[in-house]
This record gives sequence, structure tokens and C-alpha cells, in this order.
Amino acid sequence: MILRTDIVRPVRDDALEEVVAELVRLDPQGLRWSQVFRHTYDMVYNGQQTGRYRWDQLMKTEKTHFGTLFEINAQREFRFEDGEATDYRIAGHQVDAKWSQKLNGWMLPPEVFDEIALVATADDAQSVWSLGLVRVSEEVRRVKANRDQKTQLNGAGRASIRWLWEDAPLRPNVLLQIPRSDVDAMLNLSSGNRKVSQLFRLAEGRIVHRNAVATVAQQLDAQKRIRGNGGARDTLQPEGYLIMSGIYHQRVARQLGLPVPLKDEYISARVVPADKRHGVEIGGTHWRLARPGDEIATPAPTL
Repeated sequence: MILRTDIVRPVRDDALEEVVAELVRLDPQGLRWSQVFRHTYDMVYNGQQTGRYRWDQLMKTEKTHFGTLFEINAQREFRFEDGEATDYRIAGHQVDAKWSQKLNGWMLPPEVFDEIALVATADDAQSVWSLGLVRVSEEVRRVKANRDQKTQLNGAGRASIRWLWEDAPLRPNVLLQIPRSDVDAMLNLSSGNRKVSQLFRLAEGRIVHRNAVATVAQQLDAQKRIRGNGGARDTLQPEGYLIMSGIYHQRVARQLGLPVPLKDEYISARVVPADKRHGVEIGGTHWRLARPGDEIATPAPTL
């Protein structure tokens, strides 16, 4: 992630700079903020109960509720103090959290006028998020307001946003990286085991978050559908697939040259036997990633 510290404001705002310094101290690489965005999307989708995984599947009220959940999840993650008229107090200053699915769509109520706004946006399909700060002075907000007296940033306001992270990587929603027709066909399969097995076929080489597994299985014991003893690992092993867990198999994923899953993630890959020089040792024998056209004649090793 690229931390944006190279933007110079025309007039220095010491309070805003103190908030910037505190946010950077709390999360130098933006990894915690990325998790806040991912968690909020997954909460709104509620995939285990609903099977939903896309923004366009949400009702209008749910989309509106995203901002409230984002505000709550950020406060839980960073333990910000409550503000007075605003959401938070950060580094001793009043800060109000503002979310918009659309860049520059933030609605600013009177209580944030002359205070600092933490403005955020994200795109789950593109796997990016952005977060910045702006002082909502009279000069940077539109004069015209709606019936709730809310207004938006004007051109000067948009230009004055102090972006801390802009288009930073969002932990991916693998169901948005697979063709929709394939996802729909998978969700129409007859059992949780079949659905989860198909997910790891379709998502080969991609990070799969545990929430994607829960969305596909739609069962309380969704993660059980991955394990051996009749789960996806057993189903896919004869086809040459390994399913690696971020808890137990990061080393194997790294040595195979795959993206390395975090503790709540998985990744699948087909492997074939290899010689010692060109393979990774798994279970006492050596393996490499299968290439297009490789025949899978040997079941994958047991992890």
C-alpha cells in the first residue's frame, strides 16, 4: 500500500496534521483499515444467511446502513474516543466519519461544519479503498443544502482532501473475480460439499476468504466443508488439488509461488509430482504447480 504523505496543503491545519499522524501511527500500512472495509462489506452482504456477495444485490436501506457499520467497525478496531457532536475524538480533535460508495458523494451534516471529516470510499469489485481527511470549512463546502441541511464538498473541497491511502488494495472478494455465470451455476448445486468443492476449482490460485466459503455453503458449519473426512479436500485430492489454509500451510503456498493466505483465508492449486530440484517437498515427496495441459495422474498429497 502507498501512504500518501506528499500532498502539501495551501494553509497548514495543525489539528488535521495531528489526526494524520495518529492514524498513521495506529496503522502505518493501512492493513487494519483494509480489514475494516472488508469486514463491513461482509457484514452487509450477510452471505452465510442470504447467499449475497455483490453490492447490487443489496436493498437501498442496506446500502445506506453501510456507513453506520463502517463507522462502528472503525471505532471497534481503533478504539477511538467518542466525539461530542462528531463520531470520534482522535488526537484530541473532533472527527466525523463519512462513507460514500461513490467518490465525492459524501453528505456533510451541520455538526461537521468547521470540523474534520474522515472521508472514505471503496469498490469491492475492483478491490480498492481510499481514505482521507478534510476540514469542512465554509470555503470547501457547497452553499446549497438538502432539506436535512446536509451538503457536499465543492471543487476546492475535493481538491483539499488529504488522502492517506488512495486506491489501496482491499482484501479480495473472490466471488467477484469469478465469472457471474459460473458463480450462479455453483450456487445452484445441490449440497454444501459440492458447492465448496466447485468454489476451489473455480478459484484456483486465488485467495478465498472464509466468508466466501460461508456464502457458498450457506451452512453453520461451512468451514467443515473444506476439511478431509468427506469435505472438499477429499473430493478434490484425486483431481490434483491442494487446499492450503492460512493457519497451517503458508509455507507450502509460499514455496509453490502462490499468494500467501492469511489466517482466515485459503488458496487452492493443482499440483503434479516433480523432481527434487524443481519441486517443493510435501509429505516426503516433491511437487510443483500443474501447468496447462498437464495430465493429473497422481492424487495430490495429504497436507
